[in-house]
Amino acid sequence: MDFETITYELNVAGYAVISLNRPEKMNAMTAQMRAEIPAALHKALSDGARALVLTGVGKAFCSGQDLGDGASAAQIDLERVLREEYNPMVKALAEARVPVIAAVNGVAAGAGANLALAADVVIATKSAYFMEAFARIGLIPDAGGTYYLPRLIGSAKAMGAALFAEKISAEEADCMGLIWEHVEDDAFEAHWRARAHYLAQGPTDAFYRTKLALRASQHNSLEEQLELEAREQGLAGETFDFKEGVTAFLEKRAPKFEGR
Repeated sequence: MDFETITYELNVAGYAVISLNRPEKMNAMTAQMRAEIPAALHKALSDGARALVLTGVGKAFCSGQDLGDGASAAQIDLERVLREEYNPMVKALAEARVPVIAAVNGVAAGAGANLALAADVVIATKSAYFMEAFARIGLIPDAGGTYYLPRLIGSAKAMGAALFAEKISAEEADCMGLIWEHVEDDAFEAHWRARAHYLAQGPTDAFYRTKLALRASQHNSLEEQLELEAREQGLAGETFDFKEGVTAFLEKRAPKFEGR
């Protein structure tokens, strides 16, 4: 499969890397890129990848919508673009059956910031920053922004981020809980690859059920969540990886999970 706006790598360790590849445009998103990201995700799962990394080529992760893509910015049918292009892409990332890392190598602005937040784990370079830039052009946060922001950092911080549209440094994003961690720029790629390697060698089914359970807790009552935990734990307990994990623990060795 040939891609024009992204690159695709299947690492021998078992994880796939999707890199946004329009560095001359700070990896701004076009309609083609929004089609290629879900296609690459589907390919990764078909190829047997057990973890996925989304990152950018060059100095930016993603600067958001390319306002020069297609019709003039003022003529874009925003509702159609969101319903038909952005929303399926965000859902594909959020609902992936394997862990997804957003390796934010630089600026993540507008829809680019929220694309990163759709991942399960966000790792950023120290020099990166996030910006909900929508208010600067008279729009509201989209691509999942109004969903993820208050859940990650609370209503007060989410409102400020949306209304003021100011840069949030990677260090600040880390402190407020917007992302998982930030690392020095020169150690960045080696670090996220080590993280991806760990996830790709892990208990894939348990990771997926963990994702389901944590996300369901946002709207479940305690009783509903306890019931969900019992159900999903019962299913996880039937897997090869659970049996292997227990056996390895008793034999005092590292487990060899197979992702099934």
